[in-house]
Amino acid sequence: MNKYIIEFIGTFFLVLTIGLSGNPIAIGVVLAAMVYMGGYVSGAHYNPAITLGVLLQKKIKAKQAGIYMIVQLFAAIMAAATYHYIQGGKMAVNPGVGVSFGSAFAIESIFTFALVSVVLHTAVSNKTKGNDYFGIAIGFVLMAAAFAGGHISGGAFNPAVGLGPDIYYWSFLSSHISDLWLYLLAPLLGGAAASAVYGMTLKSKA
Repeated sequence: MNKYIIEFIGTFFLVLTIGLSGNPIAIGVVLAAMVYMGGYVSGAHYNPAITLGVLLQKKIKAKQAGIYMIVQLFAAIMAAATYHYIQGGKMAVNPGVGVSFGSAFAIESIFTFALVSVVLHTAVSNKTKGNDYFGIAIGFVLMAAAFAGGHISGGAFNPAVGLGPDIYYWSFLSSHISDLWLYLLAPLLGGAAASAVYGMTLKSKA
């Protein structure tokens, strides 16, 4: 149960910070802090794409991974509800004006690949076990992704971030159904690809 509580807390504060600030520096810093806070308990995924990448490396059981993803999505929905209570407005994640689906999909996939790659190499690999920099590395790559691609794709790089607020505002999602596929498939594809490349890298070193 402790693992699920940590996954809820970390995801909640990540999504709430994204909603309230939209600032890549704040987003990267809060993720780094939450990773250091919960890494020793749950692994500090806070992202279904990361959970998928870890699952494909057989570092987490399928049942637990499924619960992680449900908890992460629920935390994002609650963060959107909290944003609504504080701001009185809607927290909606969507691509920039005039951005094509293909461009947004590419950004979400590519930078989620980068994020999950960093997580696997710094926080999962036995080669770097016990290091003190994993949280900073993870926070910095998300910060860079938000700066580089946030204005293009909406900067989710995380199905919970992309879908949670939109699920809370169901009327928005129902009229932007392409966002469902964008924020679900693109990050999961990026996470799976990162795990595949990570696995090949380990084999090449063997």
